[in-house]
Amino acid sequence: MTCEEGIKMFDHPTAEILEERIHKLFEHLRKAGEAFDTAMIIGKVNQYYFTGTMQDGVLVLRRDGTAAFFVRKSYDRAKIESPLDFIYKMNTYKDMRSVLPEDLGSTYVDTEVVPVALLERIRKYFVLGEIHSIDRILLGLRAVKSEYELAFIRESGKQHRHVLETLVPEILREGMSEIDFAGELYMRMLKFGHHGVSRFSMFQIEMIIGQLGFGDTSIYPTSFDGPGGMQGMSPVVPLLGRRDRYLRKGDIVFADIGYGIMGYHSDKTQVYSFGAPPAPEVLEIHGACLDVMRKAEGMLRPGMLPTDIYRECMSGLPECLSKNFMGYGNEGVRFLGHGVGLQIDEFPVIANSRSGPLLENMVIALEPKCGIKGVGTVGCEETYVIKKDGPECLTGGARDIIVLDS
Repeated sequence: MTCEEGIKMFDHPTAEILEERIHKLFEHLRKAGEAFDTAMIIGKVNQYYFTGTMQDGVLVLRRDGTAAFFVRKSYDRAKIESPLDFIYKMNTYKDMRSVLPEDLGSTYVDTEVVPVALLERIRKYFVLGEIHSIDRILLGLRAVKSEYELAFIRESGKQHRHVLETLVPEILREGMSEIDFAGELYMRMLKFGHHGVSRFSMFQIEMIIGQLGFGDTSIYPTSFDGPGGMQGMSPVVPLLGRRDRYLRKGDIVFADIGYGIMGYHSDKTQVYSFGAPPAPEVLEIHGACLDVMRKAEGMLRPGMLPTDIYRECMSGLPECLSKNFMGYGNEGVRFLGHGVGLQIDEFPVIANSRSGPLLENMVIALEPKCGIKGVGTVGCEETYVIKKDGPECLTGGARDIIVLDS
């Protein structure tokens, strides 16, 4: 079955798929170190993973094995989109009392996305015992992709490659602004099949396409936790690009783009040199990033520890990467790659951390990059799925800088 056929067959997750995910969540909650009486899933991405729809609601799991999905708006849409048979309409959290006891006991919540104010509203009608984070459990479950999920990510990767290797060179022209580039690229992406958003789990991160920049705007400081930079439109909208930065002959163009199909993402970066070949220093640094990519790629196997991959790649870097690797100046990040799925920054992280081993069917983006003073950011990023016999690149593979005619 091809990716395209798989997507046509499984346009939305079936009841069987969702019930299996909920069953696995119950298993992990019962094995958790803290007592489990109730779990509440409120974040919309996590909701979608278990229900097949995104609503203003609460998915509740109880210790006795029962589950209930309470929806305020839109209950009608939830019933259309989700095949589950335990969806209840609510106007306020008080309505959940028709199904749930007042005392919910020890409660797990996706604390990374749920504000304290919302929990206080729930506490008006329920007694909550100790609050525990369910986030790590959810990240672990979502990290290993099913064949259903991989079909979407493979199709995303296939389209992603076409966008960066074919569409971007068609769009770039001398004198266009960064915002022209972003707008035209986004329109082409949507028409080609992109689902329209780039979702991140990072707190309060807004992103539309990704990070785009002409020349040294791609080393501009940013609060986004990534190795590239982006000046954006203004301090209040540091996204998309500058209106007054125009593409000139000799510019390095940095395009770190998120792409997605039916909620599932791929992540890829391509660097271009517009109207002239890159300087020898730029070629050397970009080539060194490709070498790091190949080294890390060779270690993407089940059982490998992310921390070992990170340490091995970060030790013995060539002199040309001794400064500004993984971020320019003080903006360096402390990771080399990250999981990808319903969000672009998922588990696991290829970093010096205490993560468990890589497992088959985890999806990882590797992104060795380096900033160059007065030039911009170079390097690469590709998305892989972990397989027993070695990684499968879903986005086409890292390339040299693409030189474009002016």
